[in-house]
Amino acid sequence: MKIDLRTVGDVKILDCRGKITLGEGTMSLRTTVRELVDGGSKKLLLNLAEISYIDSSGIGELVSSFASASNREAHLKLLKLTNKTQQLLAIAKLLTVFETFENEEAALASFQ
Repeated sequence: MKIDLRTVGDVKILDCRGKITLGEGTMSLRTTVRELVDGGSKKLLLNLAEISYIDSSGIGELVSSFASASNREAHLKLLKLTNKTQQLLAIAKLLTVFETFENEEAALASFQ
């Protein structure tokens, strides 16, 4: 998985591409989120529009990253879920845990 980081105002946007699977994909996400939160970032937005596949370990890492951010009083939200990712989160009953958004403007406004 590849993660491109950009900043809009005080929101860190992680543009994720590829697969979030056991191994490199989950490690990339874990490392990036923790480094940002440890560095003082309080507003994180994961753009999942270009995620082609996510397995159970990837779902687990999303939850772990959410918990890690929350424990440090940071907010992690999800942007542009693919149909497959949305279905997986619904099956796992996690759509109520994450704030999800279809467009970036609405997501950014939600942090205010």
